[in-house]
Amino acid sequence: MAGAANKSVERVDRVVIRIAGDSGDGMQLTGDRFTQETAAFGNDLSTLPDFPAEIRAPAGTLAGVSSFQLHFADQDILTPGDRPDVLVAMNPAALKAHLHEVPKGATIIVDTHAFTTRALGRVGWASNPLEDGTLSDRTVHAVDLTRLTLDALKDSSLSRKDAGRSKNMFALGLLSWMYSRTTEGTVRFIRQKFAARPEIAEANVATFRAGWNYGETTEAFAVSCEVEPAPLPSGTYRNISGNLALAHGLVTAAHRAGLPLFLGSYPITPACDILHELSRHKHLGVRAFQAEDEIAAVGAALGAAFGGALAVTTTSGPGVALKSETIGLAVSLELPLLIVDVQRGGPSTGLPTKTEQADLLQAMYGRNGEAPVPVVAAQSPADCFDATLEAARIALTYRTPVFLLSDGYLANGAEPWRIPRLDDLPDLRVPFATGPNHTTEDGTEVFRPYQRDPETLARPWAPPGTPGLEHRIGGIEKQDGTGDISYDPDNHDLMVRTRQAKVDGIARSLSPLWVDDPDGAADVLVLGWGSTYGPIGAACRQVRAGHGRVAQAHLRHLHPFPSDLGEVLGRYRLVVVPEMNLGQLAGLLRSAYRVDVTSVTQVRGLPFQAGQLAEELQGVINGD
Repeated sequence: MAGAANKSVERVDRVVIRIAGDSGDGMQLTGDRFTQETAAFGNDLSTLPDFPAEIRAPAGTLAGVSSFQLHFADQDILTPGDRPDVLVAMNPAALKAHLHEVPKGATIIVDTHAFTTRALGRVGWASNPLEDGTLSDRTVHAVDLTRLTLDALKDSSLSRKDAGRSKNMFALGLLSWMYSRTTEGTVRFIRQKFAARPEIAEANVATFRAGWNYGETTEAFAVSCEVEPAPLPSGTYRNISGNLALAHGLVTAAHRAGLPLFLGSYPITPACDILHELSRHKHLGVRAFQAEDEIAAVGAALGAAFGGALAVTTTSGPGVALKSETIGLAVSLELPLLIVDVQRGGPSTGLPTKTEQADLLQAMYGRNGEAPVPVVAAQSPADCFDATLEAARIALTYRTPVFLLSDGYLANGAEPWRIPRLDDLPDLRVPFATGPNHTTEDGTEVFRPYQRDPETLARPWAPPGTPGLEHRIGGIEKQDGTGDISYDPDNHDLMVRTRQAKVDGIARSLSPLWVDDPDGAADVLVLGWGSTYGPIGAACRQVRAGHGRVAQAHLRHLHPFPSDLGEVLGRYRLVVVPEMNLGQLAGLLRSAYRVDVTSVTQVRGLPFQAGQLAEELQGVINGD
């Protein structure tokens, strides 16, 4: 064995690591822990967890493979990376599921203990890829992680089965040595996580340290790598996932509005973590209600909005379908309500654990009648916080339900987030109605629940129980001003057009669309929305590095569009719109602005790869 003195350290600017194994092997925990240490070190990073769709697929099968990818660098990065530089595969299924994405020259670390004839046959391998030349163009470290874990715990009181479950900690220790991560934070985390079972905690600590020591002493790993911290703007940072950022955004929005926060939700992947997080914050004025179904959840939320709370319902595409009638009721009642749609692959149940952004048209039009709803989309995990504040601003100011679109990629992915100063956050307070707002011809002062603000067209917000402000609610059309039930055709036409005008008027409050066009000479614009922001940005960087000229813009507001969008689109010969659907935004743009739009689409349950997208953009620029 080589001692530490014989080891060398190689500095690299970026690394992509993918850890894969059975869904019960702790891959997500391992990846998340390595991510936390990487964030604490100061690297910029982006992650992509990938879960099996089945709750517990048979062990050792392709359907049961769970993986976690982390891209970290000494510079600003935008995506979790296209292909891994290092793949850690805990069994043959994990290796086979990901081998096609591992480039030549990359490093593969495998647990040889799992490569039995039976396990190989289960995934369709007639021979052992560690021995038949399949991996000859990669650097392979064949390590019996399971045996080394059992050796490290030979004096433990744990059973052999329980001890073997710690092999993910051995892999984490080895990776921590390979990339110069400190060990103290992970040891502290393990002891806190398993505080109720000290024997489990100490077994995991011992295995983690054994993995680190293995890298330090074995000749197989002669070089460790070091990635310097990234030069990020000054401030206090934390690592955050999209769902966590969105939950914190909701709490912050309620605080800045001076309102209690009410969440009416029914558990659905990949939105569950928002419910889980908000349920912990009763002390901050949060009421998290897990309803018996999606319809009850949105109904309770709308009732809370009527009662004067910042009301939210969280779901994914199938839940939006069930909530549609109540969302239409919120349009009619003109009450602030946030509908968070963390999109996943569809249709129907579709791909519950995979990402997609195919709910845009559903959010725009998925209700009966003319029921316009503003639509806001987050662009990155950290941006889920800011997008939530913006959605809350619109809902409260204009008294309307608002769709906030995230997706599985943003929800589960993570990146560094600079914690904002409270004084820098917007003031979201809006006044409740407190008394009469109209004087009749005979001089009587009355309350008119549908008398509108002349600028925003918002109606008064009058919580029940306020003396003198009693008024009708319900889904039948209201008379303009008085709020009485009305079947008058002219009044219905007026109310429909007024509700649309209110939503259209939101565009006046939006900032001009920012366009990234470094030299101002591009004639191709790449326009995106939602989670395509990172892949589009990385692809545009690659195109520009090859001396291609391309501009980039990204839409946060999808209904209404920014007021200057038409002018921006008109400046370019061609507009390219990458989407994880079959071209929904592209169709809206063609309809609204009659511009030449080229769609670049995929619906694979995975985000775009920057390299693939860069090739397509270069082809467009070249006229191919």
